[in-house]
Amino acid sequence: MADFNLELHPAAANITNISGLSSIAQPAMHAFSSLLLLGTYAVQAVLGRPDATRIRREGEVLKRSVDPFIATESPIALSRLLCNIGASGCYASGASSGVVVASPSKTNPDYWYTWTRDSALTFKTIVDTFSNSYDANLQSEIQNYIAAQAHLQGVSNPSGSLSDGAGLGEPKFNVDLTEFTGAWGRPQRDGPALRAIALINYAKWLINNGYTSTATSIVWPIVKNDLAYVAQYWNQTGYDLWEEVQGSSFFTVASQHRALVEGAALATSLGTSCTACTAIAPQVLCFLQSFWSSSSGYIIANINYSGRSGKDANTLLGSIHTFDPTVGCDAATFQPCSDRALANHKVVTDSFRSIYTINSGIAEGVAVAVGRYPEDSYYNGNPWYLNTLAAAEQLYDALYVWNQQGSITVTSTSLAFFQDFLSSVTAGTYASGTSTYTTLYNAVQTYADGYMNIVATYAASNGSLSEQFSKSTGTPLSAYDLTWSYAAFLTAANSRAGLIPSSWSASSGNTVPGTCSATSIVGSYTSATSTSFPTSQTPISGTGTTTTGTATTTATTTNIVSSSTSTSCATATAVAVTFDVLVTTTYGETIKIAGDVSQLGSWNTASAVALSASQYTSSNPLWSGTVTLPAGQVIQYKYINVASDGSVTWEADPNRTYTVPATCATAVTESDTWQS
Repeated sequence: MADFNLELHPAAANITNISGLSSIAQPAMHAFSSLLLLGTYAVQAVLGRPDATRIRREGEVLKRSVDPFIATESPIALSRLLCNIGASGCYASGASSGVVVASPSKTNPDYWYTWTRDSALTFKTIVDTFSNSYDANLQSEIQNYIAAQAHLQGVSNPSGSLSDGAGLGEPKFNVDLTEFTGAWGRPQRDGPALRAIALINYAKWLINNGYTSTATSIVWPIVKNDLAYVAQYWNQTGYDLWEEVQGSSFFTVASQHRALVEGAALATSLGTSCTACTAIAPQVLCFLQSFWSSSSGYIIANINYSGRSGKDANTLLGSIHTFDPTVGCDAATFQPCSDRALANHKVVTDSFRSIYTINSGIAEGVAVAVGRYPEDSYYNGNPWYLNTLAAAEQLYDALYVWNQQGSITVTSTSLAFFQDFLSSVTAGTYASGTSTYTTLYNAVQTYADGYMNIVATYAASNGSLSEQFSKSTGTPLSAYDLTWSYAAFLTAANSRAGLIPSSWSASSGNTVPGTCSATSIVGSYTSATSTSFPTSQTPISGTGTTTTGTATTTATTTNIVSSSTSTSCATATAVAVTFDVLVTTTYGETIKIAGDVSQLGSWNTASAVALSASQYTSSNPLWSGTVTLPAGQVIQYKYINVASDGSVTWEADPNRTYTVPATCATAVTESDTWQS
């Protein structure tokens, strides 16, 4: 570990020289030294609950520190994540094509393996990134991953084989796609569900762009096996995501429910059916309710097991990885803004306040470093980057929904969470125009940024993210360049920017049946042998930015083209508007967009939307951000430059006017240049 910085961590200025990455991850910062400076911006209140004035002051400082960290870290995280994917990844020499290496670390600890869970979560992140902006290099990675998973499904292993599906529960394999035969906690039943979710999201992209036949012939056979496994084995115990506890895991069951609901919808889209999905999904959701302890006020991470308190970041991860922006604050699916999930967030994060030295003296309602569970002893029990990021992401998801629905609801269940930010608040629903809503919204936003700022403070100076960081000193520990840490950063940063994943549940996935049943359905399993993808499967419909090499074009159409016919699409009700503005800035400055609607802060500079500099170069000084607005709405807006000292400079008059299109398009881009 002592020399890994020199061997494995190229400076940010050289990241674009990593083989195969130049068109994928372009460093954004004006100076990489920003990461070295971030620690000086950390703000942590020590005494009492923060009042509104201090919340605003802390929020301004945190945003000034978090914005440049995200802008700098985003290209680093994506490039290093891709470096851990074989066969061409710069840290994955010897790994087979499409294989995600958990970490390049081969000793103390040895993570030179591929985990089904980690790989699926990594590629769900890649698929979401790809879906937001087409990139041929990412598409190749996705296709290689799918081919690798088709092969792995057929590899017999200590958990079993494909003949009865049992082998799909094997947690990890060697990086050359051979079985791992050593002692391990097996089976782990989250892997097939998570892999199905990742592949389903790519299948959706294929269908939406006219390649239904590819989704049917290549992707569906793999997904079908995984869905059959979930329907057959969901009510049997297995090891949790930390690979230590055998029982029933909240994270696993929540993922299984999502996979079945989403799998049934995909089957319908492909003109087939998944009867096991529709039959079993409600029962999985019914069982999921067992994890909520109303008497304790939090989610018990593992049931059918005793020996721990049950307070566990497992539950934070389960909430964010089953986030569906269309179902609001649904409690049955433990959505991030639900009263159950918020109450649980407080209990879980508070459990680490007194056991880590680096959290010492930090008041409730102010961000802390988050580990796995308070009884943890692995590497002497430390915070994890991915869990600290999960705490931030849950709050960013909640903020997104509150903004969309225009209100915050406080219940007796979530009251303690909200009282950390406003001690006088009582149960009720507070509309966006009220002072209570504004106070709570701004305070939670500051709270979320605090978790991101902890990662900024304790990340390695070159932007690398290990698995853990010391509870005493904050020094990175355990496996270095952990792939899951980078994926967790990217999803949290996207959530903060309003780049929200598509719906998977809607009303069909959150209805709890009156009676729970442990019914399961024995599945049939068939090797997926078709793994050769057709060439040139590029976007042919919708609105979006298409990146091929270094050329960027924008295409718009009002028809969704299937593999055989063209039909008119439904008019969108909400549109994700990406605002691009060219403006030259210096280190420490942040560009934001302010406007006359609540989504743009109602002209309040403190509530303006921060843009990202992740694509900024000296020759193309691009700042960009996405805001979801109602179709047909007319808005006025302007860009502002926020200096490192908080001073604000408005661009010149006049106000800009924009009409959100009322067409089939669900995403559009508005390109501007700073008005001098």
